[in-house]
Amino acid sequence: MSRSHTSSLLDQYELAIDEIVADCNGDVRGALRALMLVNEQLEQSLERISAQLDDHSEDHQPREFLTSRRGSLH
Repeated sequence: MSRSHTSSLLDQYELAIDEIVADCNGDVRGALRALMLVNEQLEQSLERISAQLDDHSEDHQPREFLTSRRGSLH
């Protein structure tokens, strides 16, 4: 990653942090609390999606004849 790209990302993060703190009326603890809540919601969503994918993959396991040595070309 180039320095200019890294610098640009850092600038974007700084702007985002400033906006979040401003949205919380300058309360850094409030901004941190809000970010932690959003993170918790994202983690819960990820867990639900992961569980759904696990359930879906169990429903669509390969048939035995597709995975047996007899069905192999080797």
